[in-house]
Amino acid sequence: MEQWFSALSVFEKAYWIIAGIGSLLFIFVLISTIMGADGDDIDGDVDADIDGDTGIGFQFFSFKNLVAFFTIFGWSGISCIDADISKPLTIIISTICGLVMMFIMAFLVLQISKLKSSGTLQLKNAKGAIGEVYLPIGANQSKIGKVMVKVQGALRELEALTNHDIDLKTGTVIEVTDITSNGILIVEQLKK
Repeated sequence: MEQWFSALSVFEKAYWIIAGIGSLLFIFVLISTIMGADGDDIDGDVDADIDGDTGIGFQFFSFKNLVAFFTIFGWSGISCIDADISKPLTIIISTICGLVMMFIMAFLVLQISKLKSSGTLQLKNAKGAIGEVYLPIGANQSKIGKVMVKVQGALRELEALTNHDIDLKTGTVIEVTDITSNGILIVEQLKK
């Protein structure tokens, strides 16, 4: 192995070193991603809605993309050298191959990030929802009750008030008409 490596030209050694290090890093990144140690996905357990926070979004120059670039750059360069392609053309081809791989990786990460959902309950999505009274609600906002309403695809138990002149009893079908500033639903009995 040592004789083989020492017999290579400096140009060939450079490509073999880049391919070797890139491949080792690629294997490390692959294993860490599979095992869940993905550094790009640190969300924590925050259950707040921050208006105007769009996050960092699309990143072309990320660690994963650079690892992909150098891995493909190295191996495509070695392939060009083995095919007796000239040095300038080898550099051009391997650079193009590396950039294409970076674009593919960036595109895949972008598409996958679109699949994410924060899971944070957006009460504004409850407006207009139909549900059922779970715990009685006092007339004219005299007593907070609870309703079962389907919001964002899940059945949820939420606090509610009504402006009706009569109490809304358990089992009454309701519609959410508004939401107070502190997150309590304003409901009214659904007309048949």
